[in-house]
Amino acid sequence: MRSPKLAVLELRRFGRGRLPRAALAALLLLPLLYGALYLWSFWDPYGRLDRIPVALVNDDKGATAAGKKVTAGDDITEGLRDSDTFEWHEVSAAEARAGVEDGTYYLSLTMPSDFSKKIASSSGGSPETGALQVRTNDANNYIVGQISRTVFSEVRTAASTKASRSFLDKIFVSFSDIHGQTEKAAKGADKLTGGIGKAEKGSKDLADGLKEAKKGSGKLSGGLKKLNTGAGDLEDGSRQVADGTQKLADKVNGVADKVGPFLKDNENSIGDTAQLVADSASGIRDNLDTLVKTAPIAAKGAHTASDTLNAVYKARCEDLPLPDAACPDLKKAKQAAADVAKVADDLNTLIADQDGDLDKLDKNLATLQKQAQALADRSPHLSEDLTDSVSKINKLNEGAGKVAAGAKTLHTGLDTAKTGAADLDTGVGKLKTGAYDLNGGMYKLGDGSGKLAGGLHDGAGQIPDYDKKDRDERTGVMSDPVRLASKDLHHAPNYGTGFAPYFIPLSLWVGAMVAYMLIPPLNRRALAAGGSAWRIALAGWLPVAALGVLQTAALMSVLHWAIGLEMVRAAGTVGFLFLVTACFAAIVQWLNARFGAAGRILVLALLMLQLTSAGGTYPVQTSPGFFNAIHPFLPMSYVVAALRRLITGGGLGPVWQACAVLVAFTAGALALTALSAHRKQVWTLDRLHPELSL
Repeated sequence: MRSPKLAVLELRRFGRGRLPRAALAALLLLPLLYGALYLWSFWDPYGRLDRIPVALVNDDKGATAAGKKVTAGDDITEGLRDSDTFEWHEVSAAEARAGVEDGTYYLSLTMPSDFSKKIASSSGGSPETGALQVRTNDANNYIVGQISRTVFSEVRTAASTKASRSFLDKIFVSFSDIHGQTEKAAKGADKLTGGIGKAEKGSKDLADGLKEAKKGSGKLSGGLKKLNTGAGDLEDGSRQVADGTQKLADKVNGVADKVGPFLKDNENSIGDTAQLVADSASGIRDNLDTLVKTAPIAAKGAHTASDTLNAVYKARCEDLPLPDAACPDLKKAKQAAADVAKVADDLNTLIADQDGDLDKLDKNLATLQKQAQALADRSPHLSEDLTDSVSKINKLNEGAGKVAAGAKTLHTGLDTAKTGAADLDTGVGKLKTGAYDLNGGMYKLGDGSGKLAGGLHDGAGQIPDYDKKDRDERTGVMSDPVRLASKDLHHAPNYGTGFAPYFIPLSLWVGAMVAYMLIPPLNRRALAAGGSAWRIALAGWLPVAALGVLQTAALMSVLHWAIGLEMVRAAGTVGFLFLVTACFAAIVQWLNARFGAAGRILVLALLMLQLTSAGGTYPVQTSPGFFNAIHPFLPMSYVVAALRRLITGGGLGPVWQACAVLVAFTAGALALTALSAHRKQVWTLDRLHPELSL
């Protein structure tokens, strides 16, 4: 009998009574328990988070920043109430703590009293970080705690973004202020450059002027040195003059004491005498010309008279002696006449030789006449003039003393001035050097200020100046600079769709495992008839493979039309699952055929190994090394990868690879089953009395 007929006969056994039919129905529906029912239970858990009770505590007292009220806690509370994240219950901190502890609430979110204050501190001098406080209790549910971390991370990000917008807005406003101030600074630097240029020219003029001043101060120092020497001589001379005027004053005062009374008593006599002298001088001046004219004549007459008396004396006293009484007198007369003649000669000689001196004598007599006349005129006031003269001489003496003292002071001052002039000369020299250094420094300063002005202009051009629109756009970007531009190439719309590639093969494996609990892996009739090993193997595989097809059809119908599983490649998915169930049936058949009752345990163990190494929940790379090592050698690893591409889309490379692997596993398992069938055509005591029976 051929294998298909044997398979049909095996299936007909389930239609002979109620219990077999019920067993067949259970076989068909069993995958639904693992596939449809399990997937249905958490088909879209994230879409029903609004049913999870969560405590919300808002203790935030608000704050003020830049004159504006900040109520971050109220803003977050309002946003959460409007969201569908959780079922929020606004309670006190104590109620939230107790509720999380006893399971009333799965978790709690608390905004502390200083939450807004710390957020507002970002614009102050001591910024602090505001903290949202989350309390979870894994004793209530571990997964909810994991979900809450994701949800509250988004809440924290939103709150941080809002706080950052306020802070960054102030920064961009500050940029505008800095831009304006930098422009002012640049203009000021331009003015500074101009002023420094003028100052540089002024410092050059100052240096040149100090150079000339140095020459002048050198001359001043030399001149003051000479002047100081002269002042020393002046001091000595003025002291001598003062000593002389003191002596003069002493003498004049002494003479005045004696002469004063005389002058007062003899003013008239002195006046008459002075008048007489004046008149006499005038008379002499009037007779000088007569004297000049008559002196030769008088000399001649005197000689004539002398000669006459000489002749008379000789005649009378020598030739004809006269009485003694007359000769002595005559002799005296002769001698007198001779003396007169000599005097006349002398006078004539004097006048003749001193003609120029007579002019001087005339001038002197004129002076004498003038002064005598003046004396005669002042004689009534001589005592008064004497008193005035004495007073003036005393004043002269007093003034000479002051001049001497002043000369001494002048000498002392000039000595100090000489020292100061030397210091001045030295200081002016230093100033000249400093002025040239200043000029060089001002030149460098001017160059530097020019660069400063240029740099400030460049800096002002680089510092942004944002208006309100620009600030809003930029604060939006800066507060949340990195957005997740997520593009899901092959999006799984819900949690159940994502896990379907994992639970569908699980349910089909379980279906094959249970089927071989009711259907023997090797057809007993074929074994007893001594049929071909391959025919026996196929006869035991075909009924379960056919049931697997029915199980797949039932499972996928429920998943699609009842639960809502959408498949990108629906026909391909179903066809691939037919291959999967055929492969699983072959593997389970071989384990049962080869190991008997122990094979059922091996089937379950192999299921566990496949579930833990297939990467159906977390990537297999996150599992320990053992599971990574067995991952490539188990069929479910390829089934999961292929179903993901068939259900959610993507390249078909993994699908074709999985088909090749499944065909290889199916052929291999059937070959091993045929080998087992061949062995079991020989009965042994172990087969008649097995050690273990299930």
